[in-house]
Amino acid sequence: MRVVFMGTPEFSVPALSEIVASGHDVVAVYTQPPRKRGRGHKLQPSPVGKLAEDYGLQVRTPASMKAPEEAEALRALEADVAIVIAYGQILPQAVLDAPKLGCLNLHASLLPRWRGAAPIQRAIMAGDKVTGVQVMRMEAGLDTGPVMLSETVAIDADETYQSLHDKLAPVGASLLPRALAALDRGGLTETPQSAEGVTYAKKISSAEAEIDWTRPASELDHQIRGLSPFPGAFAMQGETRVKFLMSKLGPATDAAPGTILSADASGVTIAAGDGSSIVVTRLQRAGKAAQHADEYLRGSPMEAGTVLS
Repeated sequence: MRVVFMGTPEFSVPALSEIVASGHDVVAVYTQPPRKRGRGHKLQPSPVGKLAEDYGLQVRTPASMKAPEEAEALRALEADVAIVIAYGQILPQAVLDAPKLGCLNLHASLLPRWRGAAPIQRAIMAGDKVTGVQVMRMEAGLDTGPVMLSETVAIDADETYQSLHDKLAPVGASLLPRALAALDRGGLTETPQSAEGVTYAKKISSAEAEIDWTRPASELDHQIRGLSPFPGAFAMQGETRVKFLMSKLGPATDAAPGTILSADASGVTIAAGDGSSIVVTRLQRAGKAAQHADEYLRGSPMEAGTVLS
């Protein structure tokens, strides 16, 4: 099939590789424009843009797909279908209608739960036990289209945003050759989403990364792992901002929330709300690399009795 691929971050990279490996004709790759990255602040292509260049594919980086000429340019490619994965732009109806068979989206949740921008983080932060990836037909609404293929993935007790991201990306990528083959045969079944159980995965705000120690340890554990490694849940140790990147539940305590109960090679145990505590095993001081607790404490001691804010 003649395929247009639209994607930007690392999550989309395995999918592009799968489509190319399956022998489809990728006539163009749309991705976000290059951005300044690294110490030299040089313009660098997105992960998808870099892979597309390596494959020798045509790369397009329009600032906005809302301009009428962009829909015309897409239509001129005479693509059978567009595959959209974390592209980073809202596509107007004219763009959705441009490919002959429309646009398919790979979404990292079990719809209608966690429609929107941050489904992986939100699933962990909510304490979900399962999630998944689904291929859906794109509509004008936010992730409202009918589902075509689905794969369920368990969320482990020690799952972080990064680890779940890395599990879901290849699983989702493996669905796409199946979806394209079935679409080519005219045998891809479309199942409307349920009207019940709709939740929205809004973009993570910086305010959500700040830790409120009065919350129960279970909620803090979900927050810490769901935001690890980025943007990283944080608190202040005096004047120092510290990110907390890995955690587990600790023992009961009557100490005030935010009080460090102990700090050793096994982790930093901190009092939370409701008489609970949490053990943090991976931390990051501002401007430094992330470290396991034993290594972190050798350079940045945390004394029992200290109260974090």
